Amino acid sequence: MDAVAEPPIVDLVIVGAPRSGTNMLRDVLTRVPGFATWPCDEINYVWRHGNRDQLDDELPAEAATPSVRRYIERSFSWVRKHRGSPVVVEKTCATSLRVPFVDALLPEARFVFIHRDGADAAASASQRWNADLDLPYLARKARFVPTVDLPHYARRYLRGRVSRRGPRSAPTWGPRFAGMDAEVAHRPLDEVCALQWQRCVEFSMDALAPLDPRRVHTVAYERFVSDPVVETQAILDFVGADRAANDALVHDVRASSIGNARRTWTDEQVDRITRLIARTESRRAHV
Repeated sequence: MDAVAEPPIVDLVIVGAPRSGTNMLRDVLTRVPGFATWPCDEINYVWRHGNRDQLDDELPAEAATPSVRRYIERSFSWVRKHRGSPVVVEKTCATSLRVPFVDALLPEARFVFIHRDGADAAASASQRWNADLDLPYLARKARFVPTVDLPHYARRYLRGRVSRRGPRSAPTWGPRFAGMDAEVAHRPLDEVCALQWQRCVEFSMDALAPLDPRRVHTVAYERFVSDPVVETQAILDFVGADRAANDALVHDVRASSIGNARRTWTDEQVDRITRLIARTESRRAHV
């Protein structure tokens, strides 16, 4: 019997706005033999090492200094070594705001861009902004904060907890785009979440378009959850892995969140948000 070929050594970076299926996609892919990730949800603190003083996540390519690149390479090598996997799958939603930076650090990486209806994604994100503090989740992420950066983030986190206003569990949640604090101060939460989605999607589309198309695979969330085996196989083919997708990989993928905005918000909210992000939705439809 012929041996099954191992997947190639490649870094696979999932790009997507918050609540667009990035977690789901990562979990599906890391069930594939030879694919693995960090034992925590996101590694934004790892990506920001060397640039921790920048208040937003829109890191430019110039921020990818040689020392930062060495640190990121060591981090990915850690996953390969400790998880015993040639393919490292990375998912941090803030990456959608800094694709050129990630590309400069990992010039051989491949990107999977997953995008979702903006109103549905924003409605789901608004629920996360108001969610209770999840200490176990924070503890898992804290394990991968660079040691030298721990005091900085601890002080920043405590200041944020003390200064929070209203019912939100933190001043902001998710990827921080430039000018986000001003938007939070002057707009209702549903519009802030819609603008967050819009900035992430616009930045991603603009940054991924000029890359070699052999390095970029795009999938709509709605298409993925409706036919997950076929869409997973398309990603495996894109990576060049000799693997077959099956029902076991996607056993928990459901299409029930399609149309979430109409179940979460009033008709007035949905109509207002739809108008706000109409231009981006038009672009997304043609990706």
